[in-house]
Amino acid sequence: MHLSYLRVLSLTCALGFRVVPTHAILAQPNEKPQNDVQVLILGGGVAGIIAARSLHEKGIDNFKIVEARDELGGRMKAFQFGSPGKQVTLELGANWVQGTQTGDGPANPIFELAKKHNLSTQVSDYYDSMTTYDYTGAVNYIDTFNKAIDAYTNLTIVGGGRVPNALVDTTSRTGYSLVGVKPKTAQELASEYYLFDWEYAQTPEQTSWIASSWANNFTYDPDQGGFSDGNLLSIDQRGFAHLIKAEGDEFLKPEQILLNTTVKSVAYSAHGVSVTSVNGTKITADYAITTFSLGVLQNDDVTFEPSLPEWKQEAIQSMTMATYTKIFLQFPDNFWFDTQFALYADRERGRYPVWQSLDVKGFFPGSGIVFVTVTGDYSQRIEALPNSQVQEEVLGVLRSMYPNVTIPDPIAFHFPRWFEDPLYRGSYSNWPSSFVSDHHENLRATLQERLWFTGEAMSQKYFGFLHGAYFEGQATGNSVADCIHKGGCAGLPHVEQVHNASPYVL
Repeated sequence: MHLSYLRVLSLTCALGFRVVPTHAILAQPNEKPQNDVQVLILGGGVAGIIAARSLHEKGIDNFKIVEARDELGGRMKAFQFGSPGKQVTLELGANWVQGTQTGDGPANPIFELAKKHNLSTQVSDYYDSMTTYDYTGAVNYIDTFNKAIDAYTNLTIVGGGRVPNALVDTTSRTGYSLVGVKPKTAQELASEYYLFDWEYAQTPEQTSWIASSWANNFTYDPDQGGFSDGNLLSIDQRGFAHLIKAEGDEFLKPEQILLNTTVKSVAYSAHGVSVTSVNGTKITADYAITTFSLGVLQNDDVTFEPSLPEWKQEAIQSMTMATYTKIFLQFPDNFWFDTQFALYADRERGRYPVWQSLDVKGFFPGSGIVFVTVTGDYSQRIEALPNSQVQEEVLGVLRSMYPNVTIPDPIAFHFPRWFEDPLYRGSYSNWPSSFVSDHHENLRATLQERLWFTGEAMSQKYFGFLHGAYFEGQATGNSVADCIHKGGCAGLPHVEQVHNASPYVL
């Protein structure tokens, strides 16, 4: 009887039929199917790669990173800029290591990665390498600028002090007023912009006083547990993303990365997660870690099945996705300031205010490249305009700064449209005053103990920063690994309804 079975088995296999083992036929009908991988990581930026590294370090390599672009790096996105023969690799997105290390104190992990992978950087002298202009031309208002530095420092000290006293949050505009700072002139407003908007990519009116203070203090103030007040600009011709790609190269295998795959929908249940791409590819996993930007979540560029619960949607819609836009110009010859930075005070606050020269020692001398940054609503405004109009506006500002110089058209001109890009819908998150800690807990909370959310927006201390993405990716990867090793876990909790600390009285 046994020999007859073996002969039948051999013949059946030879004919190409699949033999189903007896134990499979007798399996329980409710037994869950085997998923394709243990963990899907949706997005190959800093958070995604560090989450993958955390899984790997805990012995879990049955994961796959799904990335929409043709390379890893996320919002660390380099491009070739300039006319033929004068091209330079520059950064459209993340560009700085913000906060490094003070003595043997805590080190920014992005700084550590930059050192480990020999990234070429240059110190950005935010305050001492500055030339000032307004709409009449070159005007020295460094004294006004220095007062704005002091005002911002005071803003963060007093704002941070509200936390231990359990005081209500307000906007940073209210905070400025309460510390006695009410800028009125174009020069005062431009100086405030440089200290505030240029960091958070939104105005003081749009930004939490407490949250902006702790984001600053936890990054830049060693007395508050921060790293340092130093900033390094990447000038590496491999691109800033080299540091995270090189880190991934140490443990990632080709079969663990799926590029050029945009996620269309995510279905989740207590049994796992199923992800469908825009080209119809479907992958299932026991767990999924989403690293989608806050902007993508807000704009429903990815659909969830079932729909996200109301408490999760409220949290997503209550935070803000800000936009930070660098506008690059290359000229045949350098005619501008010889400092790293220049500040332009226009009659309209936020109109092409912060200028940076790359045609200076230590950066790219002889390149003829300068760029100007706009943020927030102004970024959204210029994204709706044709390149030609934006170029003319920028040249008009340069002609106001240099009324006695004949300024030619640039030989190269470019700026990104982060807000319009369906992969990002902005540059990085910002915390408005109406967004409370319970909202943030809900932003991070898991669904069905299987679907996890991570990225810079999920970092309470470091939202908007690359190191925020790093820390969140690390924590999420470790948590999912622990879940797998334990055979399940409760995930991160949520608050069903977010209430006021005290009720409104009518």
